Amino acid sequence: MMEGRRRMDAALLVLFLGHLATALEVPLDLPQPPTITHQSPKDYIIDPRENIVIHCEAKGKPHPSFSWTRDGTHFDIDEDPNVNMRPHSGTLEVDISRERVDQYEGVYQCTARNKHGTAVSNNIVVRQSRSPLWSKERIKPIIVQEGVSLVLECRPPAGLPPPIIFWMDNNFQKLPQNRRVSQSLNGDLYFSNVHREDSRDDYICYARFPHTQTIQQKQPITVRVLNLDAINDTMAAFYNDTDLFSEAPVDERKPTFLIPSGPSSSKMVLRGQVLEIECIAEGLPTPDISWSKVSGDLPARRTFFLNYNKTLRIINVSESDAGDYRCMAKNQIDSVHHTIHVTVKAAPYWIGGAPRNLVLAPGENGVLTCRASGTPKPSIRWFMNGILIENSPGDLSRKVEDDTIIFTDVQIGSSAVYQCNISNDYGYLLSNAFINVLSEPPRVLTVANKVYQVIKNHQALMDCSSFGSPIPKITWFKDSRSSTLDGDPFILHDNGTLEIRVAQTQNSGKYTCVARNILGIYENHVYLEVKEPTRILKQPEYKVVQRGRSVVFECKVKHDTTLIPTMTWLKDDGELPDDERLIVDSDSLTITDVTENDAGVYTCIMNTTLDQDSASAELTVVERPDPPTDLELTDQKKRSVQLTWIPGDEHNSPIQKFLIKYQDSLHHRGHWHNLTEVPGTKTTAHLKLSPYVHYTFRVLALNEVGLSEPSSPSRMYKTDPAAPDENPTGVQGFGTDHNNLVISWKPLSGLQSNGPGLHYKVMWRQQRPGSDWTQVTVANNSKFVVSGTPTFVPYELKVQAINDHGHGPEPATSLGYSGEDLPQTAPENVQAVVINSTLAEVHWDPVSPHSVRGHLRGYKVSYWRKHSDHKHNHETLIFSGNHTHGMLPGLHPFSLYYFHVQVFNGKGDGPPSPTQHFRTPEGVPGPPTSLVVTNTNLDSLTLEWSPPHEHNGHITGYTLRFQPVNNSNELGTTEELALAANETSVTLPNLKYSTRYKFYLNAKTIAGPGPAITQEAVTIVEEAVASRQVDIATQGWFIGLMCAIALLILILLIICFIQRNKGGKYPVKEKEDAHTDPEFQPMKDDDCTFVEYSDNEDHKPLKGSRTPSNGTVKRDDSDDSLVDYGEGGDGQFNEDGSFIGQYSGKSASRDTAEGHESSEAPSPINAMNSLNSFV
Repeated sequence: MMEGRRRMDAALLVLFLGHLATALEVPLDLPQPPTITHQSPKDYIIDPRENIVIHCEAKGKPHPSFSWTRDGTHFDIDEDPNVNMRPHSGTLEVDISRERVDQYEGVYQCTARNKHGTAVSNNIVVRQSRSPLWSKERIKPIIVQEGVSLVLECRPPAGLPPPIIFWMDNNFQKLPQNRRVSQSLNGDLYFSNVHREDSRDDYICYARFPHTQTIQQKQPITVRVLNLDAINDTMAAFYNDTDLFSEAPVDERKPTFLIPSGPSSSKMVLRGQVLEIECIAEGLPTPDISWSKVSGDLPARRTFFLNYNKTLRIINVSESDAGDYRCMAKNQIDSVHHTIHVTVKAAPYWIGGAPRNLVLAPGENGVLTCRASGTPKPSIRWFMNGILIENSPGDLSRKVEDDTIIFTDVQIGSSAVYQCNISNDYGYLLSNAFINVLSEPPRVLTVANKVYQVIKNHQALMDCSSFGSPIPKITWFKDSRSSTLDGDPFILHDNGTLEIRVAQTQNSGKYTCVARNILGIYENHVYLEVKEPTRILKQPEYKVVQRGRSVVFECKVKHDTTLIPTMTWLKDDGELPDDERLIVDSDSLTITDVTENDAGVYTCIMNTTLDQDSASAELTVVERPDPPTDLELTDQKKRSVQLTWIPGDEHNSPIQKFLIKYQDSLHHRGHWHNLTEVPGTKTTAHLKLSPYVHYTFRVLALNEVGLSEPSSPSRMYKTDPAAPDENPTGVQGFGTDHNNLVISWKPLSGLQSNGPGLHYKVMWRQQRPGSDWTQVTVANNSKFVVSGTPTFVPYELKVQAINDHGHGPEPATSLGYSGEDLPQTAPENVQAVVINSTLAEVHWDPVSPHSVRGHLRGYKVSYWRKHSDHKHNHETLIFSGNHTHGMLPGLHPFSLYYFHVQVFNGKGDGPPSPTQHFRTPEGVPGPPTSLVVTNTNLDSLTLEWSPPHEHNGHITGYTLRFQPVNNSNELGTTEELALAANETSVTLPNLKYSTRYKFYLNAKTIAGPGPAITQEAVTIVEEAVASRQVDIATQGWFIGLMCAIALLILILLIICFIQRNKGGKYPVKEKEDAHTDPEFQPMKDDDCTFVEYSDNEDHKPLKGSRTPSNGTVKRDDSDDSLVDYGEGGDGQFNEDGSFIGQYSGKSASRDTAEGHESSEAPSPINAMNSLNSFV
């Protein structure tokens, strides 16, 4: 029977689910039961120095009234003068100035009620914070043997909440902790093994109570760590007042756990809290701790290893974290394990959230659900208006089913507040949820005409928060309201919000949300504006800059024009420093005079009211490295030393190498020399040294920016003297006279001398069997002269270094020669072979080596050309080495040459060979000396020339070639004329008149023609032109033409005079009024007025004509009557008829090209020039 009833109830519940009403926010102008909006925490720890405030705030219509219980009984506020309730609130304020705080400790609960129901708060446990003092105690010094374990107990007084523990010394500096020394979770200080340096008398444990912000300290603890002998020596002194640890000395031992003890332990933790378990072990060497979970893996994202791996922390614990955890301590001797069994319990927690308020219309159905879980499983109790539901008045519309209350066909008057209390051994949950039965038409709570602005391609959410009972149905329309918005791209949520997941520009516009229920309809309008996104087009870039220079970060941005942008720069995610060196522009950040503090990450952020974009770049400031410091010399030996140093700051540019320099204070004080260099990763160098040197070292660092300043010098290191390690180099022997030998060498430096008293043993002998060595000692010199030697004899030479401490190594033997003398003989069998007209080859037999009497340097050939029995152009060619022939280039053809040969050595030249001679054959002649054009006529001219300066043989004749050249410098057909050798002029008839010719003339010998000389000429002469011009001027037709032109000018002047008398202003008069000199005022083209002109080019002839011999053409005063007034040749046209000139008085424009003669002005001079062009 009971099982069938449960099935029917379940079916009824499924039926009701289709009519569930979601939790709604009821407007405060409508009737509603109370709702707790704010309350103090369940466990409320208060500061005993301040007044107590217990919060309880609630809302409802009408506004609720408040009351309190304390420890389960009614708390009458009016009877306690120290307690006050805030107006329109349930919050209590307790004045503790007249009472002890502990008088008000207890469990408080607030009740808020109105005529529609009663809401209650959690049970608020009020306790005062406690920070008790440490009990006074005398702590005896602790003496322990080196290597054993040690635990320093803290044992702080119990406080509320528990204190935070830490260990410090007398100077309030935290004591160093590591794998060997660490603090446990309970605050004790553990030593896995003690060292001598652990001895101190200020181990102090501090306890900080966070609620009252007070710190308490324990009495200092003194620890003495001694070896066994020291303990025996001091036993008597500390016997009466010291705890003595006398374990036997142990060099090494396997690990054992100090905490926790035994092979296993257990730990309980609540769900959602933090699990902390620890293992601290002692042993020698110090053991390492590792963790594992026996029945699974550790949760990677929630697991942390603290306190040098000795503590395992798991946050937000869940039931899956229960199980066995194993810690292992291991050193070189052995390992040991400990298992910790972890169980997870759970205070009650909600499943699906706390119950939600119900607003129902009369006749509707609803469900209140209070679903929670916990370990162990919690129990559920329902209350109505603060009273157990079993003790509340019955209601046929209400049915309680375990964690659910089902409401059916509710009516006005069924409003109430229901409390759900879920509890187990580890806590409880208390939640208020009301049922409010209302009958209300719909209303839209969203502000009317609200404008929503979103960024393109982002989500758009438009609210239509509504209220009504029954719950209104929401529909959305856009612009014309042609259809509801319930498909892609629109999403309608249950709360009435309209979503566009990816908003586009076309989604902008007016939207209308309509709320409907059976009692009415309500509309609200909102607007959507879709904006263009903000984008950084050019991001700042990574910069590396040297200190003291400037850097610019660019940040160019594009944004919606209707949004106001704001550019913000950050440095390392913080504000920019307030420094005038940082200059912020609209799209850039400039940093001048960069310092190392400017290094970091710079971020430009472009903000609008809707979005932002940002980009970052790093600035690295580099500089030359700081000089190395702390130079130290170690591993000192006779010939080497170890140099170490500490590198300076590399200033963000890695050090590439270190340069090591030295100063020899004994030999070269003040001079620093390079010794060696090492990579930038090393800070030591093994230096090889020389004896008898007073070394001082310094180190420089090099990075990409440059060299650092030198380090401070090291201390001086003096090496002991020793015999020389080497002998002089560059030993050579030579003579400065024919009977001496000079032995020279490169002396040793002070660094190479290896000791005081440096001198040299110089040894020599002739290079022949049986020769004995001769030696001499030389000091303070680098050469020695041996006199009385035979001429040019080879000698073996040796030079050995010696000082006060011994001889250098056996020297090497060098070869030298005594002095040279002039060669004794001349080359024989000297002869010449002529190759061609400019080249001959000379041959000779070499002289005997003994006759050279020195180093054979070569042979000299001296030769000269004979002309008119005189010797001139004496030249000498040198052929180095043992040559027997040589070429003589650059000879003159058809010439007689004399020559001789002589040998030479380092001393000088030997006697010359007998003089020989040879003759060169004929060659081509040189160009004629001159070529002149004379007797130029209209169709003929005469050429005159001089023979070549260099005949180079017998002249056999001349060849003349000529060809016409047109105005574009194009050459015509070539004509050739052969001339006799004795001719020096020729007349060329039948040439074209007024034509330019180019002439080529060259001479010939039997060897062929030589180079040509050129000349140009024109077939017309100036005298003919001048004569023709005079003849034209005397012709009758020309005189008549000039008279006609004069008549035309007279008529023009009369017309201008008549126009002036009729009232018009005479143009010349107008110009005379404006200018004082009418000579410079020629007439304009359009209105007969005058313009300025210059006649300094009027004397130029026509192109193609010739001027008289004096170079000028004189004009009469009448010449400017028309020409200067613009009636002449300036109004010209191109070949295509286009106008190219302006009427102007400037005669320079009249210098036109040939072919435009018809446009010239009809002046006498122009007429004559025009006639010349036809001749």
